[in-house]
Amino acid sequence: MKHIIIINGPNLNLLGKREPEIYGHQTFEDYLDILQSKYSECKLEYFQSNIEGELIDKLHEVGFKYDGIILNAAAYTHTSVGISDAVKAIETPVVEVHISNTYAREDFRHVSYISPNAKGVILGFGLKSYDLAIESFIFSV
Repeated sequence: MKHIIIINGPNLNLLGKREPEIYGHQTFEDYLDILQSKYSECKLEYFQSNIEGELIDKLHEVGFKYDGIILNAAAYTHTSVGISDAVKAIETPVVEVHISNTYAREDFRHVSYISPNAKGVILGFGLKSYDLAIESFIFSV
C-alpha cells in the first residue's frame, strides 16, 4: 500500500470560500473524503499550514519514509527558497500541484522555486490535479 501525504500551503484552508471562480466551491476536506474513497489502495494523509516553517518541518518529517508527497505550496511556490531547499533535501518524491493554471495568472506566479526539485508538476485541472498526482505515484514504475 502506497503511503502518500498531501501538503497544502497558505490560504488553501479557505477552499470553498476563497475566490470560488478560481478555486471552486468545495472544501478540501470534502474533496479529501472523495480521494480516500477513490484511492482506497493508498494510505492518504493530509496536512495544511499557512506557516512556511511548518511546511518545511512537515517535509522533513515525512520526506524519508513516505512513498510520495503531493505539495501545493500555494503562494510560497513563488517565493520560498526554504521550501525548495527542503524538497531538494529529502528522498521522497514530490509532485508539485496547483489548482489553477498559474501561467494564466499574474506574472509572478509563472516562477516556481519548487519545480526544479520536483518529480513533476500538475496544474490547472482544479481539484482533479490532486487525482492526477496520486495516480502518478500509483502507476509509476
